[in-house]
Amino acid sequence: MTAETAEPAATSFAGLHHRPGEPLLLPNAWDHASAAALAARGFSALGTTSLAVAAAVGLPDGEAATREHTLRLALTLGSEPYLLSVDAEDGFSDDPAEVTGLAHQLWAVGAVGINLEDGLGPTALHAAKIAAVKAAVPGLFVNARTDTYWLGDGDETDTLRRLDAYRQAGADGVFVPGLTDPGRIADVVRRVDAPLNVLYSPAGPTVPQLADLGVRRVSLGSLLYRRALGAALDAVADIAAGRVPGGTTPSYDEVCALERNVSARASANSTG
Repeated sequence: MTAETAEPAATSFAGLHHRPGEPLLLPNAWDHASAAALAARGFSALGTTSLAVAAAVGLPDGEAATREHTLRLALTLGSEPYLLSVDAEDGFSDDPAEVTGLAHQLWAVGAVGINLEDGLGPTALHAAKIAAVKAAVPGLFVNARTDTYWLGDGDETDTLRRLDAYRQAGADGVFVPGLTDPGRIADVVRRVDAPLNVLYSPAGPTVPQLADLGVRRVSLGSLLYRRALGAALDAVADIAAGRVPGGTTPSYDEVCALERNVSARASANSTG
């Protein structure tokens, strides 16, 4: 993504959150191949997943240990033709200025969105990070996550208080992973003036049901990555037992073609 296309792309990404009855279904990739395969299936916007970034290098998730690895993945994916939102945990710092520096770097490599989580830390601190990022990189879509359901007991008053503070700080959207009860989802939609993002749960509402509730963005988080690991374990168990593995298996050539497509685009860009 060039400097000339960054602002229109960011506007386009924001627009995907304002289609009544049609939430943005955002699958989360973990490397170039997974992102390219998802884009080939028609997904024009993708997210990253912090769990996969951490697991790939043997580091803990959610403990601010993978800043450089996250930037490296963003550099790999940000110049591709799809819209990219990066899961940046809590910004990898308690210093709003350092989080702003990260946001600048993500924007520079082509990302149009950032997900920032509060980890149930001080509301004022998270709001300060959001305000600093929006002041410095106004085009970057900030999805402000609260962990009141993910790490806490789902206190509704605290959830709404935090979301209101993040919205007032400039957040473009709000994210409440772990929120699956339809009544509570509808209540948050009604009471918070921002597009609501929820994390898809196989045990929760379907995407059409979430659309009916007014949800504007549905993230898959680490689900696809964990399913991929599960498929690998199932396949090796089948092979060991003398069975033919089931499921979808892209061919060697199909995976190689994902890389050739990138090389072709890079060559075209260099001569265009």
